[in-house]
Amino acid sequence: MDELARRRVGTAAGIGAYTIWGVFPLAFHQLRSVDAGEVLLHRIVWSFVFVVGLLVWKGDRRWFDQVRRRPGGFARLGLAGVLIAVNWLTYIWAVTSEQVVQTALGYYITPLINVAIGVLLLGERLNRTQMVALGFGTAAVVVLTVSYGGVPWIALVLAVTFGTYGFLKKTVGVDSTAALAVETAVILPVALAAMALLHRGGDAAFTNGSVGRDVLLVSLGLVTAAPLLLFGVAATRIPLSLLGLLQYLAPTLQLLCGLVAFGEPLPPARLVGFVLVWIALLVLAADAVRTVRGRTPVPVAEPA
Repeated sequence: MDELARRRVGTAAGIGAYTIWGVFPLAFHQLRSVDAGEVLLHRIVWSFVFVVGLLVWKGDRRWFDQVRRRPGGFARLGLAGVLIAVNWLTYIWAVTSEQVVQTALGYYITPLINVAIGVLLLGERLNRTQMVALGFGTAAVVVLTVSYGGVPWIALVLAVTFGTYGFLKKTVGVDSTAALAVETAVILPVALAAMALLHRGGDAAFTNGSVGRDVLLVSLGLVTAAPLLLFGVAATRIPLSLLGLLQYLAPTLQLLCGLVAFGEPLPPARLVGFVLVWIALLVLAADAVRTVRGRTPVPVAEPA
C-alpha cells in the first residue's frame, strides 16, 4: 500500500472512530429505562468478552507479556480501569439524564486537562500560548458555573478521569486492545458479583425486558471496542496533527446529539462558556501545529 492509500485508509478510520464515539449518546439513550449502574456492569463484562475473544482470534499470545514487562504495568492499568469505570458511569448517567451537552463540554475540556496534568505530574512548563489557552479554559468554567448555578461537575469529572486515564495508559505504552483487556479484567470480578446480586434480588433489567434491549446491552462490548480498533488503524497511518484535529469531531457530534436529537437547552450564557472553550482549543491547536513543525510529537486523546 503506497503512502497516499495509507493516509486515505487512516483518515477514514479516524473519522469512523471519532464518529462512533460522537454518536454514543444515541445508543445509551435507548437504554434510559435501565439503571446507569447496570448499564456500566454490562459494558465492563461484554467489553472484556469481546476484547479477549478478539485477542484469541488474532492469535496474539504476547499481550500479557507486554504488560508484564512494563514496570508497574498491571498496577497502572488497574488504576486506569477504575478511572474509566467512573468515567463510563458518569457518562451513562449523564446521557440517560438528558445531560448530553455537558458530556460534550467534558470532552472539549479534556485537552486542557491534559496540559494541566503535564504541569502537575510531569513538571512541564507552559509556554505563553498554553497559558493563554488555560486562561480561556478557566474563564469558561467560571462562566458555566454561574450559568448552571453550580460547578459543571459532569463535565469536570469526565475530563479529569479521562485525562488521568489517558496519562496512565501512555506511561504503560502497550497496545490499546491489550490495555483494555487488562483494564476490564481488573474490575470484572466486581461487575460479575454486582450482576449476580441484581439477578438474585430480581432487580436486573437484563432478561427481564425486550429482546432488543438485551441485544443492545450485549452489543456494548462491540460498541466499546470497535472505535478503539479504528483508532489504532488511524494512529499508525496519519500524522498526529491530523489525528489531533479529528478528535474534536466526537464532542461536536455529542453536542449536536444533545441539541438536535434530544432538544437540550443551550442558553446564551452557556453558549458563551462553550465559545470560550472553543477559543482555548483553537489556541492549543495553533500551538500543536507549531510543535509538529518543530518535529516534536503531540499527544492525541483516545476517548473512552
